[in-house]
Amino acid sequence: MRSGADKLRKDLKYLTLLAREYPSIASACSEIINLQAILKLPKGTEHFMSDLHGEAEAFTHIMNNASGVIKEKVDRVLGEEASEAERAEFATLIYYPGRKLDELKARQTDLPAWYRQTLFRLIDVCRVVSSKHTRSFVRKRLPKNYAYILDELLHAHFEDHDKEFYYNEILNSILAVGRADDFIEALCELIKTLAVFKLHILGDIYDRGPRPDLIMEQLMAHHSVDIQWGNHDVVWMGAAAGSPVCIATVLRTTLAYNNLEAVEDGYGINTRPLALFAENTYRDCDIHHFYPKVDESRGPYHRGELARVARMHKAIAVIMFKLECAVIDRNPDFELEGRDFLRRIDFAAGTVEVEGKRYPLQDDDLPTVDPADPARLTPAEEEVLASLRRSFTDSERLQRHVRFLYAKGGVYHIENGNLMFHGAIPLTESGSFQVETFEQHGYAGRALMDYCDERARRAYFSPEGSEAWQTGCDFLWYLWCGRLSPLYGRAKMTTFERLFVADKATHAEPSNPYYRFVNDTRMDRAILAEFGLDQARSHIVNGHVPVRAVEGETPVKGSGRMIRIDGGFCRAYHERTGIAGYTLVYNSRGLSLRAHQPFETVEKAIRENLDIVSSVDVFETTKTRVLVGDTDNGRKLAADVEDLKRLVAAYQTGLVKERPEG
Repeated sequence: MRSGADKLRKDLKYLTLLAREYPSIASACSEIINLQAILKLPKGTEHFMSDLHGEAEAFTHIMNNASGVIKEKVDRVLGEEASEAERAEFATLIYYPGRKLDELKARQTDLPAWYRQTLFRLIDVCRVVSSKHTRSFVRKRLPKNYAYILDELLHAHFEDHDKEFYYNEILNSILAVGRADDFIEALCELIKTLAVFKLHILGDIYDRGPRPDLIMEQLMAHHSVDIQWGNHDVVWMGAAAGSPVCIATVLRTTLAYNNLEAVEDGYGINTRPLALFAENTYRDCDIHHFYPKVDESRGPYHRGELARVARMHKAIAVIMFKLECAVIDRNPDFELEGRDFLRRIDFAAGTVEVEGKRYPLQDDDLPTVDPADPARLTPAEEEVLASLRRSFTDSERLQRHVRFLYAKGGVYHIENGNLMFHGAIPLTESGSFQVETFEQHGYAGRALMDYCDERARRAYFSPEGSEAWQTGCDFLWYLWCGRLSPLYGRAKMTTFERLFVADKATHAEPSNPYYRFVNDTRMDRAILAEFGLDQARSHIVNGHVPVRAVEGETPVKGSGRMIRIDGGFCRAYHERTGIAGYTLVYNSRGLSLRAHQPFETVEKAIRENLDIVSSVDVFETTKTRVLVGDTDNGRKLAADVEDLKRLVAAYQTGLVKERPEG
C-alpha cells in the first residue's frame, strides 16, 4: 500500500501551484474553515425564465421582483406592522427606487421620520436576503460609495448595544449630509442583487418584442447567469457571424412584427439600403400578405409607414428564400429537399408544389425572381445584402452580446439535478431517441445535443470564409428551423406557405414526437438517464412551447419530473395562453412555479404598485432544507477542502515549503 507521502508526491505539481494562493499552513487552514462554513449555508435561490422575446419592460419587472421572492421577503419583514397596501408600495420602492422616491416623498408630512422608517425597513429586508450568502459574497456586491456603512449595518451584532440607537446614529449622519435618496437606491439595488443567487435563461431572448438588446444588457450585468440557446437566439448568432441567410431571416422576422427599433436603435443596423431597394422594386407590387403584425397598444400606426415596412418585408423574404435554396443545396444531410420553394413554382400556371401537391399562389408578383434561375440573386439584391452584412458584422453592441451568448450559453445545461434546454430532445414516433446523421456520423440524445453545441460554435470562432465558418453558419440556420433541430422541435417551418399559399392545411408545423410523450414517465426517466441524472429526484426544465393555461394545461408534466416554463412574455401569445406564462424558483425549501399576469407598463406598475405575479404554486418541497453542501457547487467546494487538507499535509511533511506572507 502506498504511503500518504507517496500520494502527496504524485500530486506535488498541483499542490505547488495551489501553494501560490495559500502560501502557509495558516492561510490554507483559514480557507478550509471558510469553505466548511459556506457548505452549511442554505442553498441560494435559483430563478428560471424562458422565452423573453424582446419584452424588456416585462423582463425588467420580473427581474426586479425576482418572481415574487422580494415581495415574500417584504411581507415576512414588515408582517402585521404594515397593511397589504403599504407592503405593496414598499415593494414597488425596491423595484423602482429612482422613479418611486419622489412620489413617496411628496406625500410625507415628516420627511426625516419617513426616511428613518424606510431605511430601517430596507436594512432589515437586506439582512434577510443576505442571510444565505457569506459575508465575502455580500461585500463584493456592495455599492462602492456605501460599502463600509452597509457592511456595518448588515453584519452588526446587538448583544451589547441597542439596535435602534446604533442604526439611528448612522442614519442621522446619512440624513445630515443629504445622501438619503442615494442610500435608499443603493440598498434597493443590493436587495435585488442578493435575492437571486443564480439566473437560468432557457432561450429565445430575441424577436417579436421591441428591445432584446436591453435584456442582453441586464443579463450581462447580472452576477451569475447561464443561457440555453433558443432557435430565435441562434439565428441572431448566425447573423452576427455574417451568415447571409441568417441576416435575411432576422430581418424578415423583425419586419413581420414591425420591430425595426430592435435592429436600428438597439444595434445601429442601417436598413436604409433595404428600404430604398424595396421602394424602387416593390412600389407597385402586391404587398397585401406582407403587412406586419402590430400590437395596437404600442401604436398608433400610420398606414403609409406600415406599407413601407410591408415592402421591405417582401423584399427581404424573397432574398431569404433564394438564400435558403443555396443552404439546402450545400447540406443534403439537413434533409430539407422539397423546401426550396422558389424552384417549385410554375410561373405560367401560378402554382407551387408543396410536399408533392400543387397549390395556387396567392401572390405571384415577384419582380426579382427569374423563372429560369429562381434562386439567383439580382445585382441589386446582392448589393443590399452586402451592405446589410457589413452593418451586422460591424455592430459593436451586437458582437458584444453574441460573444456573451457564446460565453454563458449552450444547447443545454445541467445544474443541481436540473436538466435545462430550450426546445426538445428529438424522438421517433415510438419514443426512442431519434438518430440524426451529420457529416457522416449519427447522433442521438445527449450526443446530438453535444454535437449541436460544438457545430454552432464554428460559425463565430472559425476564420470568416473558411469551410468551418460556412458549415457553422449553415448549421445555425438549421438549428433555427430544421426538421430535427432540438432548438426548434417541429417538422418544418412554414413561412413560405403562410405567405404564399392560402390553404391553411399547408401552414401546420407538426411538433416532434417529444411533445406527445411529455406525460409519459418512461420518457422522462429515459432522458434523465441519458444525461446521467437521478431519475427519481432530478427535473427536466424547458420552454419554447407556450403553456395554454386558459385551456387548463399545466406546466408540470408526467410524474412531475418535467416542467415547461415558456414565459409567454410576448404579447402575441397572451390571447392563446390566458396568462403571461410561468417562471420557476428553486430555493432551499423546494421548487415553486410562479404564474404571471400580462404586464402593461412600468408607469402603471409604479403608479398603482402593481406586481406581475398572480399566483405561487409550491409543487415540490424538500424534507430537509437544502444546503450549499448538497449542490453541485458545494461538491466542488468540498473537493477544494480536500485539496487544501492535502496542501496542509504537504507543508507539514516538508514536501512543500511555506513562504512568508505579506
